Amino acid sequence: MKLIFASHNQHKTKEIQNVFQSFAEIKSLSDIGFDLEIEENGLTLKDNAEIKAKTIWKATQLNCFADDTGLMVAALNNEPGVHSARYAGLEKDPVANNKKLLQALNGKDNLEASFVTVICLIINREMHLFEGKLKGTITHEPKGSEGFGYDPIFIPENDTRTLAQLSLEEKNRISHRGKAFAQMLDFIKTRV
Repeated sequence: MKLIFASHNQHKTKEIQNVFQSFAEIKSLSDIGFDLEIEENGLTLKDNAEIKAKTIWKATQLNCFADDTGLMVAALNNEPGVHSARYAGLEKDPVANNKKLLQALNGKDNLEASFVTVICLIINREMHLFEGKLKGTITHEPKGSEGFGYDPIFIPENDTRTLAQLSLEEKNRISHRGKAFAQMLDFIKTRV
């Protein structure tokens, strides 16, 4: 089975392919030559996931899925939330995002946060939603070289390492994205 992932992000594509193993072939937008930027102007993670999946479905008529992930930081009223990728600007610069977040948390005691991923799957012309969540805390400085985005400053619950210090397999076992995609994979297996 082939599934189109409504993203150009090769890091995420690699993580997702690791979850799906040989059950499905995951193709990114870059892989299929779709180079238009999809505007993520939804008010929620669910809105953005639906916008992306519906756009790809309309353009290709192929089974596809999209995700949107947000980092919810308790001390910042769950910001950056739906604006996580563009927190420090439209360039989507992860280093700038991390720096801005750490500056916003300077002097705050509550460093609790959670990652939330919402997936919209369109398969056989039907839309389905899945959600995964990972609780943790924000560090005072980035650590680790694996992963991407906010991974270097996020320590998952029951660990002392940041997500950027975990192997891809370790991260997929516990991550918000891993949980959501595991639900999606289980669902697909019951449908094929």
